[in-house]
Amino acid sequence: MPTLKTLQPGDEMLLESFLLQHIDTSMFLRSNWREAGLGDQGARFQGTYVAAIANADIVAVAAHYWNGMVVVQAPVYLKEVVQAVVAESNRAISGIAGPAAQVEAAKKVLGLANRPTHLDEREILFSLKLRDLQIPPALASGKLKCRLPHQEEFDLLSEWWYAFNIEALKKSESTDLQASCRREIEARQAKAMHWVLVAGDTPVAYSGFNARLPDIVQIGGVWTPPALRGNGYAKSVVAGSLLDARSQGVERAILFTNRDNLAAQAAYRGIGFRATGEEFGLVLFETS
Repeated sequence: MPTLKTLQPGDEMLLESFLLQHIDTSMFLRSNWREAGLGDQGARFQGTYVAAIANADIVAVAAHYWNGMVVVQAPVYLKEVVQAVVAESNRAISGIAGPAAQVEAAKKVLGLANRPTHLDEREILFSLKLRDLQIPPALASGKLKCRLPHQEEFDLLSEWWYAFNIEALKKSESTDLQASCRREIEARQAKAMHWVLVAGDTPVAYSGFNARLPDIVQIGGVWTPPALRGNGYAKSVVAGSLLDARSQGVERAILFTNRDNLAAQAAYRGIGFRATGEEFGLVLFETS
C-alpha cells in the first residue's frame, strides 16, 4: 500500500516528474500548479493535491480545485487519492476531469454515478506538433486576422462565451453564468490566453487556451456564432492562436472534442490535428 500525501510547496518537481509520464491528459494539473502553486487558499487555479507515493515516487494524484472540479491522473490507487482529496479540501464537487476511464471510476468512488449532469462525455483527444500546423489560406493571405481582443469587444465576447457555455457545456442560462463568463473573458485577457478572428473590423470567431505550458498548450473554448458557421473561421482562429504560441517557443498543442461533433473534428484535422487514441473524460454536475 502506498503512502498518501497532501502535496505542499516544495513538492512541485515530484509532481511534475509524474505528470510528465501522462502529458496529454495532465494539462489542467500541470498548468494549474504552475499558475498558482501547491498552496490552497481558494484563489483562482489553486487546489488541494493528494498523491499516492510508492518508492519515493508519485504513482497517482487527484486535485480538488477552487471551482469545485476534481481532476485525476490516477492509473493506480484512484479510490484512495480521490476520496482523500475530497475529504481534505472540504469543497463541493462541481465536476470531474481526466482520462475517461478514470473519470467514470471516480464518479462511482464518490457515489455520484447517478447525480444529474449538465455534461458527461468521453471526448476524443487530438494532438498537433506546431511545426506541422497547416495555415488556412484566408489567414495566410491576411484576409482574416487573428489577434488579442480589444477592450471594446469584451461585451460581445462575453456574450459569445455565455453562448458557448450553454451550447457546448450544456449549462443553464442564468445571470450568475453571465457574470462568470465576463470574469472569464477578463481573466483570459489578463494572461493573453485568448484570441479573436476578425474579417475587416468585424469579429467572426473566438478561441482560447484553457491550459498553457512553455512547450505545450491546450485549446479550450472555440466559438463561431451560428450565423457565421461554415466559412472556415474555426480553423483560422485556432491556427492564428497557435501561430502566436509557436512564435513564443511552444512546440505542441492538444485539444479534446465531443465524438459526435464531426464539424469540429473536420476543422481541427484541416489544420493538422490527429487523434491520439486516448479519450478525455469531462463531467459537469448540475447545481442544486
